[in-house]
Amino acid sequence: MDGANAVIHGVSLIGEIDMHLFREGSHPRIYDFLGAHVMEREGKAGVLFAVWAPNAKEVSVTGDFNAWDAQAHPLAPRWDGSGIWEGFIPNLQHYACYKYSILTSGGDRLEKADPVAFFCEAPPKTASKICPPDHYEWRDGKWMAERKQKSASDGPQSIYELHAGSWRRTETNEPLGWLGLAEELPAYLTENGFTHVEFLPVMEHPFYGSWGYQTIGYFAPTARYGTPEEFMILIDALHKAGIAVILDWVPSHFPNDPHGLERFDGTSLYEHADPQKGFHPDWKSCIFNYGRNEVRSFLLSSAHFWLDRYHADGIRVDAVASMLYLDYSRKEGEWIPNAFGGRENIEAIDFLKRLNETMYLDFPGIQMTAEESTAWPMVTAPVWAGGLGFGYKWNMGWMHDILSYMAKDPVFRQYHQNNLTFGMWYAHAENFVLPLSHDEVVHGKGSLWGKMPGDRWQKAANLRLLFGWMFGHPGKKLLFMGAEFGQEREWNHDQSLDWHLLTESKHAGVQLWLRDLNKLYRDTPALWEYDYDTRGFEWIDCSDMASCVVSFLRRDKDGNEIVFVGNFTPVPRYRYRIGVPHSKKWVELLNSDASCYGGSNLGNLGLVAAEEKPYHGRPCSLELTLPPLACLVLKPEEE
Repeated sequence: MDGANAVIHGVSLIGEIDMHLFREGSHPRIYDFLGAHVMEREGKAGVLFAVWAPNAKEVSVTGDFNAWDAQAHPLAPRWDGSGIWEGFIPNLQHYACYKYSILTSGGDRLEKADPVAFFCEAPPKTASKICPPDHYEWRDGKWMAERKQKSASDGPQSIYELHAGSWRRTETNEPLGWLGLAEELPAYLTENGFTHVEFLPVMEHPFYGSWGYQTIGYFAPTARYGTPEEFMILIDALHKAGIAVILDWVPSHFPNDPHGLERFDGTSLYEHADPQKGFHPDWKSCIFNYGRNEVRSFLLSSAHFWLDRYHADGIRVDAVASMLYLDYSRKEGEWIPNAFGGRENIEAIDFLKRLNETMYLDFPGIQMTAEESTAWPMVTAPVWAGGLGFGYKWNMGWMHDILSYMAKDPVFRQYHQNNLTFGMWYAHAENFVLPLSHDEVVHGKGSLWGKMPGDRWQKAANLRLLFGWMFGHPGKKLLFMGAEFGQEREWNHDQSLDWHLLTESKHAGVQLWLRDLNKLYRDTPALWEYDYDTRGFEWIDCSDMASCVVSFLRRDKDGNEIVFVGNFTPVPRYRYRIGVPHSKKWVELLNSDASCYGGSNLGNLGLVAAEEKPYHGRPCSLELTLPPLACLVLKPEEE
């Protein structure tokens, strides 16, 4: 090998404090010293490589710059016994491909991608790529200074969940890429009234059909859609449009592809060695060893990385339930109890608490959200109060119940009204997000449109009613892409959404309804200020099961009130009386049966006068016309 490219040892970015925190399991920024760092040494431009492989016999860097020769560029172990191997190689080109060639103690030679790579080859290729220094000039200073109010628990949050590769595609069925999304997505979200966008995992993943949930590059945005800088451009464009960015993140498991983390140095380094703790039976993947301090630093740093380098505004942690329970998806005898004989994963619980404490401390104004599908208590309570410390939790129970109810023929809904109303019994137990997510439109479940009973008119009406119920119910809102215009077929990650449906009036009407709901939601503090306080919600009547009509009040901190009424049958209800607190005139703000939404245009002509007739325990009442399969939203007329 040419001496100009010979490895220079003794170069390091790691300080004593870094090493202490890394080995303690509390370092939030290992990406500052591990991985491949473009730098200069003694006037020579090159790359400093550093990788943690404590049980390796030898480690070298191979790449397209040395014909993948494992003998050309050997790294040296640090003197401190940390298990980190380092070496500086001059004169390497930006975006050059590389891997670590690892000789195990057993004599096997492994070719591994860099666990802290900042960029990778686009799959199915598997090498890491040297990424140039981050010279992107962010233009979102004002957003970053003010974003705390965008994710406040007493503020509006309407989240659009999106898979970057299948939202829209080109005429040749190629993904738009980061730059294409930067051109089209911010305007679409703004036009339709969303406040946040949540990306399914953007981290590099070998199997496209995993949608990113089988992550292999925990510090690299997938190369399928462009470069890291182009992903920064997308986030900057979203911030300019006033849209907060949430990224899905998967610290629960990782795939067993041979170039990845599994048995990285010939031993179970990142995962548990015992398959009863280290193998996930559902996803056939590896489970992180949360009891190993360096692994905790790795995961903690990955979460920090996306908020630090990419200005993301929040993290949604996937599959939290699988982390909390040692017996998750396991039969008796297939799991190992904790030190106290219980099923709780003490190491994972401790990690999640540390993660949330650190993230909120280091990035004020961000949000941490848990996808937690069990009744684990205090998920969104502070760590100091005994909770896990998340800001928000997906309300999976609400999602299951409401979709089960809406899928029923209206003739039978009267026997299942508990599915509609039960969620309010626990609505204030956590800081909930109401998700109608990607999980409900895959694996044979069909689309939201497809779940709705009846003919096409009734499907559209039911879908509008579902969205009206969602926006009236306490909790932040999340909707998977395509649902906003009534995507008919099940989501396919290899195809674009069916945008042509918007040429049909029924689908255009669903989108307009959702757009108007979002505007009402953002402009009406009663719909979000008291989301997590019992003072913000009161039933008017949830007991009229025979008619399948439900009505309730939402209230803001100033006492302003708004009324929602839902008729969950295709039978119009005339002269239907509900109790209200004021003898004022009530404005019909929204009616999902209006003709502009594709409805039958039955309603109350925009205004209803309250009568001083006590009803439902209230001093006054309204006599309403309730359209079929429709939601009405009313508020007192301003004086």
